[in-house]
Amino acid sequence: MVVLGAVAPPVMAQSSAGSRPAACLTPPVEGPIVVPYRQPACPYCSGHRGVEYHPAPGTAVRAAAGGVVTFAGVVVGTRYVVIAHADGVLATYGMLAASPVLRGQSVTVGAVVGTSTARLYFGLRRDGAPIDPTPLLSGGLPRARLVPTDGAAPLRRPTRTWASAAASR
Repeated sequence: MVVLGAVAPPVMAQSSAGSRPAACLTPPVEGPIVVPYRQPACPYCSGHRGVEYHPAPGTAVRAAAGGVVTFAGVVVGTRYVVIAHADGVLATYGMLAASPVLRGQSVTVGAVVGTSTARLYFGLRRDGAPIDPTPLLSGGLPRARLVPTDGAAPLRRPTRTWASAAASR
Protein backbone atom coordinates (compact mmCIF):
# COMPACT_ATOMS: atom_id res chain seq x y z
CA MET A 1 0.00 0.00 0.00
CA VAL A 2 1.05 3.57 -0.66
CA VAL A 3 -0.02 6.83 0.95
CA LEU A 4 -1.46 8.94 -1.87
CA GLY A 5 -1.50 12.22 0.00
CA ALA A 6 0.18 13.45 3.10
CA VAL A 7 0.61 16.71 4.88
CA ALA A 8 4.04 17.78 6.04
CA PRO A 9 3.94 17.97 9.82
CA PRO A 10 4.20 21.45 11.26
CA VAL A 11 7.33 22.44 13.13
CA MET A 12 6.96 21.44 16.76
CA ALA A 13 8.06 24.41 18.79
CA GLN A 14 7.26 24.91 22.44
CA SER A 15 5.19 27.89 23.43
CA SER A 16 5.31 29.62 26.78
CA ALA A 17 4.56 27.97 30.10
CA GLY A 18 1.02 26.76 30.58
CA SER A 19 0.48 26.25 26.88
CA ARG A 20 0.69 23.54 24.27
CA PRO A 21 3.24 23.15 21.50
CA ALA A 22 2.52 25.46 18.58
CA ALA A 23 1.61 22.45 16.43
CA CYS A 24 -1.36 21.76 18.67
CA LEU A 25 -3.26 25.01 19.02
CA THR A 26 -6.68 25.20 20.62
CA PRO A 27 -9.29 26.80 18.35
CA PRO A 28 -10.20 30.26 19.68
CA VAL A 29 -13.95 29.46 19.51
CA GLU A 30 -16.00 26.33 18.93
CA GLY A 31 -17.41 25.91 15.47
CA PRO A 32 -16.31 25.45 11.90
CA ILE A 33 -13.98 27.69 9.95
CA VAL A 34 -16.26 29.46 7.47
CA VAL A 35 -13.69 31.49 5.55
CA PRO A 36 -10.49 29.49 4.91
CA TYR A 37 -6.92 30.69 4.69
CA ARG A 38 -5.86 31.67 1.16
CA GLN A 39 -2.13 32.18 0.65
CA PRO A 40 -1.44 35.45 -1.18
CA ALA A 41 0.76 35.15 -4.27
CA CYS A 42 2.96 38.01 -3.04
CA PRO A 43 3.24 40.13 0.13
CA TYR A 44 0.88 42.76 -1.34
CA CYS A 45 -1.42 40.45 -3.32
CA SER A 46 -4.97 39.58 -2.33
CA GLY A 47 -5.63 36.55 -0.19
CA HIS A 48 -7.00 35.74 3.23
CA ARG A 49 -4.11 35.69 5.69
CA GLY A 50 -6.00 33.83 8.40
CA VAL A 51 -9.27 32.01 8.97
CA GLU A 52 -12.67 33.30 9.93
CA TYR A 53 -15.32 31.90 12.23
CA HIS A 54 -18.94 33.08 12.54
CA PRO A 55 -19.70 32.60 16.25
CA ALA A 56 -22.71 33.95 18.10
CA PRO A 57 -22.03 37.57 19.12
CA GLY A 58 -20.62 37.73 22.64
CA THR A 59 -18.91 34.33 22.46
CA ALA A 60 -15.76 34.09 24.61
CA VAL A 61 -12.63 34.11 22.43
CA ARG A 62 -9.83 32.09 24.01
CA ALA A 63 -6.07 32.09 23.55
CA ALA A 64 -5.00 29.32 21.17
CA ALA A 65 -1.72 29.02 23.11
CA GLY A 66 0.03 30.87 25.89
CA GLY A 67 2.12 33.97 25.34
CA VAL A 68 2.38 37.70 25.90
CA VAL A 69 -0.06 40.29 24.55
CA THR A 70 1.87 42.61 22.23
CA PHE A 71 -1.14 44.62 21.03
CA ALA A 72 -4.68 45.12 22.28
CA GLY A 73 -6.61 47.91 20.64
CA VAL A 74 -8.60 49.27 17.74
CA VAL A 75 -7.29 49.78 14.20
CA VAL A 76 -9.61 51.58 11.76
CA GLY A 77 -12.67 50.66 13.82
CA THR A 78 -11.77 46.98 14.31
CA ARG A 79 -10.63 45.61 17.69
CA TYR A 80 -7.59 43.29 17.66
CA VAL A 81 -5.48 41.35 20.15
CA VAL A 82 -2.04 40.06 19.14
CA ILE A 83 -0.25 37.45 21.26
CA ALA A 84 3.45 36.57 20.84
CA HIS A 85 4.24 32.94 21.57
CA ALA A 86 7.62 31.71 22.81
CA ASP A 87 8.30 30.04 19.43
CA GLY A 88 8.18 33.44 17.67
CA VAL A 89 4.71 33.00 16.17
CA LEU A 90 2.27 35.91 16.51
CA ALA A 91 -1.44 35.07 16.82
CA THR A 92 -3.93 37.76 15.82
CA TYR A 93 -7.55 37.76 16.98
CA GLY A 94 -9.64 40.30 15.10
CA MET A 95 -13.19 41.65 14.85
CA LEU A 96 -13.56 41.47 18.63
CA ALA A 97 -16.44 43.22 20.41
CA ALA A 98 -14.39 43.75 23.57
CA SER A 99 -11.17 42.57 25.19
CA PRO A 100 -10.09 42.40 28.85
CA VAL A 101 -6.36 41.96 28.11
CA LEU A 102 -3.68 44.64 28.08
CA ARG A 103 -0.35 44.99 26.27
CA GLY A 104 2.38 43.17 28.20
CA GLN A 105 -0.05 40.80 29.93
CA SER A 106 0.81 37.09 29.98
CA VAL A 107 -1.96 34.71 28.97
CA THR A 108 -2.23 30.94 29.14
CA VAL A 109 -3.88 28.61 26.67
CA GLY A 110 -7.65 28.93 26.96
CA ALA A 111 -7.59 32.34 28.69
CA VAL A 112 -10.35 34.67 27.51
CA VAL A 113 -8.76 37.36 25.31
CA GLY A 114 -12.02 38.90 24.12
CA THR A 115 -15.62 38.48 23.10
CA SER A 116 -16.71 38.04 19.52
CA THR A 117 -18.88 39.96 17.15
CA ALA A 118 -20.74 37.85 14.56
CA ARG A 119 -17.35 37.29 12.90
CA LEU A 120 -13.93 36.36 14.29
CA TYR A 121 -10.62 36.54 12.43
CA PHE A 122 -7.73 34.31 13.59
CA GLY A 123 -4.34 34.51 11.91
CA LEU A 124 -0.74 33.49 12.54
CA ARG A 125 2.52 35.12 11.43
CA ARG A 126 6.16 34.11 11.72
CA ASP A 127 8.80 36.72 10.84
CA GLY A 128 6.03 38.88 9.37
CA ALA A 129 4.86 36.19 6.94
CA PRO A 130 1.36 34.67 7.25
CA ILE A 131 1.04 31.00 8.23
CA ASP A 132 -2.02 28.86 7.55
CA PRO A 133 -3.40 28.12 11.04
CA THR A 134 -5.73 25.34 9.87
CA PRO A 135 -3.34 22.36 10.20
CA LEU A 136 -2.09 23.68 13.56
CA LEU A 137 -5.53 23.80 15.17
CA SER A 138 -6.61 20.73 17.13
CA GLY A 139 -8.34 18.38 14.73
CA GLY A 140 -7.18 20.39 11.73
CA LEU A 141 -4.91 17.79 10.14
CA PRO A 142 -6.54 15.63 7.52
CA ARG A 143 -6.47 11.92 8.21
CA ALA A 144 -3.98 9.88 6.14
CA ARG A 145 -5.64 7.19 4.03
CA LEU A 146 -3.89 4.06 2.79
CA VAL A 147 -5.06 2.73 -0.55
CA PRO A 148 -3.94 -0.30 -2.57
CA THR A 149 -1.66 0.36 -5.55
CA ASP A 150 -2.54 -2.83 -7.45
CA GLY A 151 -5.92 -1.53 -8.61
CA ALA A 152 -7.88 -3.52 -6.03
CA ALA A 153 -10.75 -1.80 -4.24
CA PRO A 154 -9.95 -0.44 -0.78
CA LEU A 155 -11.03 -2.66 2.09
CA ARG A 156 -14.11 -1.51 3.94
CA ARG A 157 -14.06 -1.10 7.69
CA PRO A 158 -15.88 -3.83 9.58
CA THR A 159 -19.26 -2.57 10.78
CA ARG A 160 -19.48 -4.98 13.70
CA THR A 161 -19.01 -3.30 17.07
CA TRP A 162 -17.76 -4.76 20.32
CA ALA A 163 -21.27 -4.55 21.72
CA SER A 164 -22.80 -6.47 18.79
CA ALA A 165 -20.03 -9.05 18.95
CA ALA A 166 -20.63 -9.64 22.66
CA ALA A 167 -24.41 -9.85 22.13
CA SER A 168 -24.05 -12.53 19.45
CA ARG A 169 -22.13 -14.89 21.75
